[in-house]
Amino acid sequence: MNAKHSSLSPTSWTRMRKIFYHLILGILALYLATILVPGVSIESPSEQFLKTLILAGLVLGLINFFLKPIVKLITFPLRILTLGFFSLIINMLMVWLIDILFPQLVILGFWPLFWTGLLSSGLNFVLIKKK
Repeated sequence: MNAKHSSLSPTSWTRMRKIFYHLILGILALYLATILVPGVSIESPSEQFLKTLILAGLVLGLINFFLKPIVKLITFPLRILTLGFFSLIINMLMVWLIDILFPQLVILGFWPLFWTGLLSSGLNFVLIKKK
């Protein structure tokens, strides 16, 4: 389909592409965290593992797209004072929210949450900021 003949403007296509990237990266971040980070797991029957992973990743992607920019705007002075370190805290809070919303996702303690937030932050930086 040609975007020229579509009823969507180029900015709408860009926004939809960005949402799609956030959704995929949310799923990828949680999947990599369950593999790489000790203390992060999805405790559900094997047939429900993929469903839980996809749902939690989609919600993480939506939170990163819609809620995170608002939180970053509100905490802008803190991010300036901490030279950007507070952005990692924001990512940890987004992952913690997913942990609360999905009881099947188990993150045991601060360090697994830290590494999962760092992984999510790194993926978003490398794959979305470069676009």
